[in-house]
Amino acid sequence: MLCALIMAGGKGERFWPLSTDEKPKQFLKLLGEETMIQMTVKRLLPLVPIERIFVVTAERYVDLVKEQVKDIPVENIIVEPVGRNTAPCIALSAFHISRKYSDASIVVLPSDHLVVKSDRFIETIKYGYKFIQEHEEGIVTLGMKPDRSETGYGYIQFTMNNKQLTTSNSDICESEAAVTREEGHSKDFNLYKVERFVEKPDEDTAKQYIQKGNFLWNGGMFIWNCSTVIKLTKAYLNNTYGILKDIFESSDKDFTNKLNENYPHVDNISVDYGIMEKAKNIYVIPSDFGWDDIGTWYAVERYRDKDDNNNVCVGDTKNLSASNNIVVAKDKPIVVVGLDDVFVVESDDIIFVGKKKDIDRIKEIKRNVNKQIN
Repeated sequence: MLCALIMAGGKGERFWPLSTDEKPKQFLKLLGEETMIQMTVKRLLPLVPIERIFVVTAERYVDLVKEQVKDIPVENIIVEPVGRNTAPCIALSAFHISRKYSDASIVVLPSDHLVVKSDRFIETIKYGYKFIQEHEEGIVTLGMKPDRSETGYGYIQFTMNNKQLTTSNSDICESEAAVTREEGHSKDFNLYKVERFVEKPDEDTAKQYIQKGNFLWNGGMFIWNCSTVIKLTKAYLNNTYGILKDIFESSDKDFTNKLNENYPHVDNISVDYGIMEKAKNIYVIPSDFGWDDIGTWYAVERYRDKDDNNNVCVGDTKNLSASNNIVVAKDKPIVVVGLDDVFVVESDDIIFVGKKKDIDRIKEIKRNVNKQIN
C-alpha cells in the first residue's frame, strides 16, 4: 500500500524576511495562490488519497498544517519534538506509518519543491513503486535531469551501463530487463544503479558532472517500504533505532512523554549520510517532470510572471524606470523608481531592500539584522 510522507519541518531561512521561524516557506504562497505544502498535497492526490498522506513537522507548525491541509486526519500529522535532520525524521515516520498500515510503502518528499508536470510526476512515482513492490528491499530515488551546472544542489551518480548492475542479491535484480524500460508500462522510464551521492559541487566540478552524463540532481525524494527504512535504521543508525523502538513499544498513555523525553537523543544526521551512502540496493529514475527546489528568491524569479522590464511584482507594486527587480508587497503599496537589480520584500515586521547579488547571503544578512535589532 503506497503512502506519502511530506517533510515539512524546515525553517526556510533563505526566504527571509517573508519566511520566519513562525511561518517558514512551506506555508507561504511563493509561486501563486496556493502555499508550497498545498501544492505538494494537491499533486499527490491523484495517486495517494488524503487518508494515506502523512506530514512530519515540528510542534509549532501543527496548527499551520491543519489550517492549510484541511482534510488530513489529525493522526497523520507526525510531530518531531526537535529537529534532528532527515534520517531520524524519516525513521520516526516509518515507525508511525507502519503502526497504521503494516504493509506500507512510502514516497518521501519535501514540502516545498516545485513540480511543473504533475502527470509525469505521478507516472514516475508509479514506476518506482512498481519496482519496490517487486523488489522488497530496494530503494528508488528520483534524480532530476540537469539543464545547467548548478552548484546549489547535491548530485546522484549512477551506473551508465545497466549490465553493471549488481546481481549479488537475486531478489533485487536478476537481469538487465528487471530495471530497464518495460514497453507499455514505463512510458520511457529507466532505472539505474546508484553509485554514490555527492555533495554540492563548485562550478568547475558541476560542469564536469554535466559533461559526464551520469549525474543527476538529488531532489531528496525516495520510494521504499517502511520495513526497509526500519531495517536500515537498525543496521546503520542503531542508536536511533533503539530509541524509536522503545518509544513505539510504550503505551498510548506514555507515548508522548517518552517521545519528547527520548527523541532528542537520536542521531542528528541526514538520510544521505546516515543511510543512503551505506545501503546497497539503491536505484535512480532519471526524471524530467519540471522540478525545482525553490531554494532562494532566484527560484521565485524563474517562475513568477514578469513585466516588460523583467521585474517580478507580487502584490501592490510599481516599478518606474526600473528593471530586473523582485518586489514583494504585503499590506502597503511599494514603488521602486530608477533602481535595477534589487529585491524589496515586505513582511509583517520589516521592509527589506537589498541588491539581488546579495540574495545568496540572506542567512548572514538575517543574522546581522537580528543582532542589531536585539
